[in-house]
Amino acid sequence: MLVNKVEICGVNTSKLPVLSAVKMRELFVRLQAGDPTAREQLIQGNLRLVLSVIQRFNNRGEYVDDLFQVGCIGLIKAIDNFDLGQNVKFSTYAVPMIIGEIRRYLRDNNSIRVSRSLRDVAYKALQVRDGLVNRHAREPSINEIASELKMPREDIVFALDAIQEPISLFDPVYHDGGDPIFVMDQIGDDKNHDSTWLEGISIREAMGKLSEREKLILSLRFYEGRTQMEVAGEIGISQAQVSRLEKAALGHMRKLM
Repeated sequence: MLVNKVEICGVNTSKLPVLSAVKMRELFVRLQAGDPTAREQLIQGNLRLVLSVIQRFNNRGEYVDDLFQVGCIGLIKAIDNFDLGQNVKFSTYAVPMIIGEIRRYLRDNNSIRVSRSLRDVAYKALQVRDGLVNRHAREPSINEIASELKMPREDIVFALDAIQEPISLFDPVYHDGGDPIFVMDQIGDDKNHDSTWLEGISIREAMGKLSEREKLILSLRFYEGRTQMEVAGEIGISQAQVSRLEKAALGHMRKLM
């Protein structure tokens, strides 16, 4: 999404400043003393943080300029609410706030409709979550959010799940410098596992050792879904003969497998 994208929302991203930890602390002290220029410098000095966050959402089909603007809102909220007294890096505090702001934007623009009551519960939970982050400088648990809202934990989980934006099976979830791991790599398949595959091979090998008539009967019965009467009419024998041949063929296959 950001390849060859130097200017975003009129900002030349290649020339964004980088603030040292000492400078950051100095600016926050000035900001909290009422210096408005310190706030502007903190915003400009942390725009690279917004850029790093919005790259996580590069498969959403959203305009990078829109995500950047929304991410800047999260950054400004983080700057305005950051407490120097807490023993935590600003980036550690700001990144979840920026991500939360972008996710709220994506949820609000989601084409999947969610009931008003669920959305209300979810947004209240998110507001409580932000309040707890500000208060404790850490990510709160679902139980803590549920306790603040005086609601069952399950209701909070259900509401938050309902407003999650859909993701692609080809979205990367991890990258260690080599091949990425995608969402689809993390999903289990209860039907097409190794035992099923091996069973299919065994069935084909056993079928190959049956007579042509036995193969035809089992194929018509179990692959085409014919009744014994239909198979009897197809090959010109009685239904009783089909039944006997079918049972004999299945017994033979069980021994072979």
